[in-house]
Amino acid sequence: MEFLERRQGLVNDRLREVLSAVEPAALREQVEHVSLSGGKRVRPVVTVLACEAAGGDAEDAVDYGVGIELVHNASLVIDDIIDKSDLRRGTASAWTEYGHGPAIVASDGLLGEAFALFSQDPQATQVVAEAMVELGEGEATELAAMPTNEDEYMELARRKTGALFRAAAELGAIAADADPYTVEKLGEYAERVGVAFQIRDDVLDETADADDLGKPTGIDEAMERPSVVQVTELSAAEATERAEAESAAALDALAAVDADDSEAGQYLRDLARFVVVRER
Repeated sequence: MEFLERRQGLVNDRLREVLSAVEPAALREQVEHVSLSGGKRVRPVVTVLACEAAGGDAEDAVDYGVGIELVHNASLVIDDIIDKSDLRRGTASAWTEYGHGPAIVASDGLLGEAFALFSQDPQATQVVAEAMVELGEGEATELAAMPTNEDEYMELARRKTGALFRAAAELGAIAADADPYTVEKLGEYAERVGVAFQIRDDVLDETADADDLGKPTGIDEAMERPSVVQVTELSAAEATERAEAESAAALDALAAVDADDSEAGQYLRDLARFVVVRER
């Protein structure tokens, strides 16, 4: 665990540094509330591990990892407004704490700080911009043209969650100056992990206790939102099997690059398995 904790520490230290420089003070308080109130830091750790798996150094990918975490947090602020969720990570959501207007401004502020970090490399900027287009299309689909079958659900999950995971891994590979094939395969690995992550999220919303999860449950059904359980009528166990299939495909993609023998590669393999069984 020391290996993983060091990388999480690098991300958290840089995240605090970036947010501490935000002005004015009111905005700084809001973005720190959003980003420093917890979180697993899965996406930025994927960025760092992908960089190392591709032959780079952890430190080379930290700024990109922080940037992808800021983009993710910005999207959560909007998700909580749409869902009318009072809690995020066991504490008050941004709109509950500050109101709708300041929460939206905080989301914008997080995106601005993120792209300041990506701006050092045009390829990195392009990767994240493309992921945000996918994310926006996914969010719009969820609100306006809900999927009605498993294929449509899987495309939504790829856009809504998988695309940002893909960007996280591709950023790490870019930081390592990896060849295009390695960038693509690490991206495919992470996209599959993201889809499995989203399926597991849907299952937890259906089956978990809100106190254990750190946020309200039953939101998907109450909001008539297209979770894998609602759309496909799969049982929780069957949905978990679908997530396991995505995890296996992720591992196949990872095996296609020279990453399996590295310690970072092993943690990426562990993550692909963990997202299917996590309880939070």
